[in-house]
Amino acid sequence: MQFQSILGQQFIKNHLTTSVDRKRIAHAQLFIGPSGSGVLPCAVAYAQYLICANADGENTGGNASCNLKFEHLSHPDLHFAFPVATTDSVKSHPVSDHFAKEWREFFSKNPYGSLYDWHQHLGIEKKQGKIGVDEAQDIVRKLSLKSYEGGFKVMIIWMADKMNSSASNKLLKLIEEPPQKTVFILIAENEDQILDTIKSRCQVLHFPPLAAEALEEALIQEHQVSRAEAKKIAVKAHGDYNLALHLLHNNSEEEEYETWFVDWVRTAFKARGNKKAILDLIAWSENIASKGRETQKSFLGYCEDFFRQALLLNYNASSLVYLQPSTQFELAKFAPFVHGNNINGVIEELQTAAYHIERNGNAKIILTDLSIKLTRLLHTKA
Repeated sequence: MQFQSILGQQFIKNHLTTSVDRKRIAHAQLFIGPSGSGVLPCAVAYAQYLICANADGENTGGNASCNLKFEHLSHPDLHFAFPVATTDSVKSHPVSDHFAKEWREFFSKNPYGSLYDWHQHLGIEKKQGKIGVDEAQDIVRKLSLKSYEGGFKVMIIWMADKMNSSASNKLLKLIEEPPQKTVFILIAENEDQILDTIKSRCQVLHFPPLAAEALEEALIQEHQVSRAEAKKIAVKAHGDYNLALHLLHNNSEEEEYETWFVDWVRTAFKARGNKKAILDLIAWSENIASKGRETQKSFLGYCEDFFRQALLLNYNASSLVYLQPSTQFELAKFAPFVHGNNINGVIEELQTAAYHIERNGNAKIILTDLSIKLTRLLHTKA
């Protein structure tokens, strides 16, 4: 992985290569940031720079054979751990090694891919992947072996915030005192879900969102998008290249989310003092509850974005509004109902619902409760 092929993050890239050049390598590092900011490709490029003894800030000029192995993620001193779940081919005790081929395909296709994209790639989008104690035992076993080339070994734990407490506690001692020339790189989107005992043993590096200009140029150069369209997508993506690619290629998913959202708010408006509308809200909740949990969380994130766009339009910040409903739903007519007296409550309820869904709460009950609360909030006066 060449650093120059990674979008933006010049300060981060310089920091990583300089730390290797000066031999100031922390044995445990925690990279915090959304997938679309380039956290995983930076971790892989950093591991390559370290293991292959490259120099001058780029992954060239070092061990040619080593660099070639990294092109296919096949270097024996590079190890990965990531969230997995049982599938048709892996019936029990799933660990990352069972999905090594799929992981290489996933990374090759989109190194900026999200956890949801990974679940879709494996065909487990209706499940929630995790890093469990079986994985932790596998990590301990791998890192007890000698380095293949006598240099560094690197363990990249992708989505370390999905590591359960049993796995975290089993790895705690190893992360604190790893074998010689062993480097842990933990990657997480949600810093608060990492155990404090793990976090305190890591050097933390935060990845900022990508600049809109970097996204715009990447869309033009890599995907032959017109400048006007690239600018629109770059603003809408909030510094997330993965989201930008989804907006470019996967409009059908957003259209489905929009249909669910429009049905939801229209029914919520009618629900005050209307028994039939309440039954319709329950039916809507049952429909969404039948989808996978990752789909439900993704949809609730879409709802947050929709409400924020309505708020911006209501407060005359139309230059920041990029949302253009494809249905006959008019954002301008909806916007006056989203204001300073209810926006905090709406966002809090959406985030709370996503939190409980992630923790395997009953989706039908959670979404029905959210729908009733939304009805009250939408009728709150400005």
